[in-house]
Amino acid sequence: MKATTIPLQQHEREVSSLKEEITFLKEQIEWFKRQVFGQKTDKFVDLKNEQQLQLEGFDKLVLTPVEEKQAVGAHERKKRRPNGQDKITLPAGLPIERKFIDIPEASKICPETGEPLVKIGEEITSKLAHKPGSYFIKQIVRPKYAHREDGVVTAELPESLLKRCSADESLLADIIVKKFCDHLPLYRQSEMMAREGIKISRQILSEWVLRVGIALKPLYKVMLEQILQSNNLFYDETPIDMLSPGKGKTHQAYMWVLVGGKAADPPYRIYDFCTNRCHYNAAELLKGYHGVLHSDKYGAYESLANKKQLIWCPCWSHIRRKFIEAESGDPSFRAWVLRQIRYLFMLEKIAWTRSEEERLRIRQEKEIPIIDRLIKAIKDKMVNGKILPKSKFKEALGYFCSLIPHLKNYTEHAWARLDNNVAERAVRPVAIGRKNWLFVGNEDGGEAAGILLSLVQSCRAIGVNPREYLEDVMRRLMAHSAQKLQELLPDQWLKERQKESTPII
Repeated sequence: MKATTIPLQQHEREVSSLKEEITFLKEQIEWFKRQVFGQKTDKFVDLKNEQQLQLEGFDKLVLTPVEEKQAVGAHERKKRRPNGQDKITLPAGLPIERKFIDIPEASKICPETGEPLVKIGEEITSKLAHKPGSYFIKQIVRPKYAHREDGVVTAELPESLLKRCSADESLLADIIVKKFCDHLPLYRQSEMMAREGIKISRQILSEWVLRVGIALKPLYKVMLEQILQSNNLFYDETPIDMLSPGKGKTHQAYMWVLVGGKAADPPYRIYDFCTNRCHYNAAELLKGYHGVLHSDKYGAYESLANKKQLIWCPCWSHIRRKFIEAESGDPSFRAWVLRQIRYLFMLEKIAWTRSEEERLRIRQEKEIPIIDRLIKAIKDKMVNGKILPKSKFKEALGYFCSLIPHLKNYTEHAWARLDNNVAERAVRPVAIGRKNWLFVGNEDGGEAAGILLSLVQSCRAIGVNPREYLEDVMRRLMAHSAQKLQELLPDQWLKERQKESTPII
């Protein structure tokens, strides 16, 4: 039998192809190892050339705080700074329960003289203590009067958000905050109340939460209008499971998160529940919006930007992450790209401490030249570099090139940001919550969850106690003017509270 001879060129092509595949597979293995065992941060520090951290026109940044030390005996220890971080602060008027521990009566007589001991004071030891939250029955007593023409006359009941509900607004607010702020599912809350002798089924708790969410929808719509008027939005989405009707299984739905406002970290958050991830969900929510939008590279946002409907600022953190993961490419070029991106973030950190005009000047004079260098170098690498076609390095270069028309948009708007971290931070409560309450029961439940998450998380961002806010708003909403609902938004509510607590001189 005659042996088959493989041409040398074909053999070399096969060897080259196998080497590329081996390199690609090694890269995949390294990526999986990093996901399982490595740190998730995108931080990249190239220690080969520390001088490159110095930027012209700015003082040298101190990357690590200088620790003061004080001598104690034969050693040194860190000196504590009196910044209040290591103190316990207690509110005024905290109830005090006193427990007396006295010496035995026989010990109150001096055994030598037989005279009673004289009390000269007390030794008081104070400790912060806790006991389970207390429940009580709130009774509304209305006297009844006999009237010859009208029959029985009584005063009207106060306005209530939920008609004929057995729960007071204070209890409803506590249930909602525990679920959407502290991530306690309703079955756990039911068990906690049962330990106090109060038995309420999970089904009843679910009904209350659903009804409150739908009842607060007008306030949610006003908040959405306020966010869209800010012309500075941050958008992201995350999956969430929804129970399939009649099957006992779940399918994937989505919670879209919209953050807006002119601030470094805007306070208002809108959570919009959708049963799918189709492009029309984003298009519907942003209908008529023409301002700045920060997001990742999802087709729905890119499509709106290509139609010139809005000004799209793609997230540079995602660009950086692509190059962090691209370990099989040119090591020196990859390190250079990450170094340039780090310079952008360092400059932004400085720019956000300055005025709007100064911030724009820093971006125009310092940041745009860095972006131009990146564009030129990456384009040249794509055309002339030897790159494995399936590698993550090629993916990172292609990802960057696809965003080139939009990379400088943030430099033209003072309140725009380099990244979309504002929205990604707003997604975290949903990610933590779904690990606890697992899924929403139906589409109405998802909508109610989005409304309540929006109010609770906006309160947290502003610094308002969400339980106090919800309790007060639920008591007032039904009697409040529909044209003045913006007065009940968390920031306006806080301003009104502060006015009421300010003493008149």
